[in-house]
Amino acid sequence: MHQRNRLVHSHPRLMSALLFGTLIGVAIPLHLSLAAKALIGWNVAVWTYLVLVAWLMMRGNNQSMLKLARQEDSNAIFVLVVMSLGAVLSLVAIVIELASVTQTAGGARFLHYLLTGTTVMGSWLLLGVIYTLHYAHLFYRAPADRRPLRFPEELAEPGYADFLYFSFTIAVAAQTSDISVVHTSMRKAVLAQSVLSFVFNAAIIGMTINIAAGLVGN
Repeated sequence: MHQRNRLVHSHPRLMSALLFGTLIGVAIPLHLSLAAKALIGWNVAVWTYLVLVAWLMMRGNNQSMLKLARQEDSNAIFVLVVMSLGAVLSLVAIVIELASVTQTAGGARFLHYLLTGTTVMGSWLLLGVIYTLHYAHLFYRAPADRRPLRFPEELAEPGYADFLYFSFTIAVAAQTSDISVVHTSMRKAVLAQSVLSFVFNAAIIGMTINIAAGLVGN
């Protein structure tokens, strides 16, 4: 109970989004497949969380991020692993959902494609944002003289934009660009994100080819 309360307290936006998505998934009509219901619930949770985080970042500043990143959070790794696993499992649900597309036509088929497209994009963005916050957590939890990242111009207190840049550069290019990784813990996180991003980039290409082939076939 204490661990669950700490998780809710330290990640209120994430837990609220997951609860909202779960409720929507359960409330969906029973005639839909389990995979479709799971994907819809996941989409609601992911996009709700992304909107909440975007609002936080737009209204925040470097000081607010520094305070957020320095908060004691023993669940940081747990949340990272669970959300990464959820994103990967969403790909499995997409494969199941696309397998049923051949049995549908017209508007129903378009909705299937729309659902799979928003799922892949949402999960890809989710990974980038989750790792953005994790990198900030690792950076600001480290002593000032042992920061795990070295920014250009000797930037001492990077903000949301700096960590977003670092995370999404890895997501799209599998490299760290002009920011140096100088600690093993950060290298492990970068390696994990690089592998996951490769899986999602390959999935996006494969899904696009699949949808294009289905449209041409019709």
